[in-house]
Amino acid sequence: MKQTFRWFGASDVVTLSDIKQSGATGVVTALHHIPNGEVWEIEEILKTKKAIEHVNLEWSFIESIPIHENIKLRQNDYKQRIENYKQSLKNIAKCGIKNVCYNFMPVLDWTRTHLFWKLEDGSTALRFDKVEMAVFEAFIMKRKDVENDYNKTILKKAEMRFNEMTSEEKQRLQDGILKGLPGTVDDLTIPKFKEMIAQYKDISHADLKANLSYFLNEIIPLAEQLGIKMAIHPDDPPFDIMGLPRIITSENDLEDLVGFIDSPSNGITFCTGSLGANPNNDLPKMIEKFKDRIHFLHLRNVKREADGSFYEDNHLAGSSDMYEIVKAVLKIEKARNIVLPMRPDHGHQMLHDLKNNNAYAGYSSIGRLKGLAELRGLELGILKSNTL
Repeated sequence: MKQTFRWFGASDVVTLSDIKQSGATGVVTALHHIPNGEVWEIEEILKTKKAIEHVNLEWSFIESIPIHENIKLRQNDYKQRIENYKQSLKNIAKCGIKNVCYNFMPVLDWTRTHLFWKLEDGSTALRFDKVEMAVFEAFIMKRKDVENDYNKTILKKAEMRFNEMTSEEKQRLQDGILKGLPGTVDDLTIPKFKEMIAQYKDISHADLKANLSYFLNEIIPLAEQLGIKMAIHPDDPPFDIMGLPRIITSENDLEDLVGFIDSPSNGITFCTGSLGANPNNDLPKMIEKFKDRIHFLHLRNVKREADGSFYEDNHLAGSSDMYEIVKAVLKIEKARNIVLPMRPDHGHQMLHDLKNNNAYAGYSSIGRLKGLAELRGLELGILKSNTL
C-alpha cells in the first residue's frame, strides 16, 4: 500500500516536514481556502502541489473537492455548480493530479458527539454516543419529529442525561457536533444548522441517490476522459442522523453506486471506520466484491457498542479484523498489479500532543503516526508470511 498522510494546508500544525518524518511518501489534501462550489484555479492548485513536492512528497489524493449543497439537492444554481466542478477536474488534470475523494453527505461531513473522549490509557479519541446525539437533537436543537428516529429507551436516557449536564457540557456537545473541518462547512450555529437541514425535509433516500446518480452521470464521462479516478467516501456515521438521509452506508448502497454509471472512474474510498460502524458490513468480503472499484483506503477501527454508539479504537483493535482487511487489500493489489494509496485515519491524541497541540480532532501527529507504524508492520508481516 502507498502510505499517505492527511494534511490541512499551511495552517495545519502537522507540517509537511512532520509528514516526511513519518515515513509516508504521499500527502492527501485539498484547497481548503476555496469556498465550496467555486472553481479550483490552476495557479492555486500549483501552489499547494509545489509546496508538497518541495519536501519530496507526492500529492497522492485530493480530499476533497467538496460538492455544493445545491448539487446534492439538485436545486437553484446546481447546473452552474456542476460546471464549476467539471472545470476544477480539468484544472487538476492539467496539474497532473488524477485522484479525487469526495462524499455526498447532506450538510455535515463526519459527525461525533465527543472530539476528545478520554480513554483508559489517558489518550483521547473521537466518539459517537447515541444517547448524547439524542440529547442534542431532542433537547438542544429541539428538532421536530425526533421521536420517529429514536426508541423510547434512548430518548428517556437522553432526557435524564440532559438534566444532569452542566451548561459547559451542553456547549461542548453542541460545539463538537457542529464543528466544521476545512473544506466542508464553517462552524455552525443552531439557527443556521436548522435552516440548512430544513432544505432536506422533502428529500428521501431515493431522492438523494437519484441526485447522486445525476451528478455522477454529469462528471464521470469527463473524469474518465481526463484519466481521473473519483472515489466516494462512505457516510459517517453509516445511519441517518438529524433527519438527514445517509445513502452510502452498506454493501447494497455501494452496489447502487457502481451501477449509476459503469466506468472505472466511478470508484470507492474504502473507509474501514465508516463502513465498520455498521455491524452488518463484512469488510473483507466487500473489499473482494468491489475490488475493481476501490481506489483509496482509509484504515481505522471503531469499537461498536450495543446501542449504536462507537468510538475510535486503536488501528489494530476495535470491532473489525484489520488483519483480514489488510490481507484482502493486498490480494486485490496483487491481482490488479497496483499499489493503492492508504492513509491511517483518526488517530488518538496522545503523549506530547495532549500537552501542546492545536491539530484538528482526530488528526494530531503522534496518534496517526502510531497507526501508520502498526499498519506498516501488519502489511510487512502478511507479505513476509506468504499467505496471500
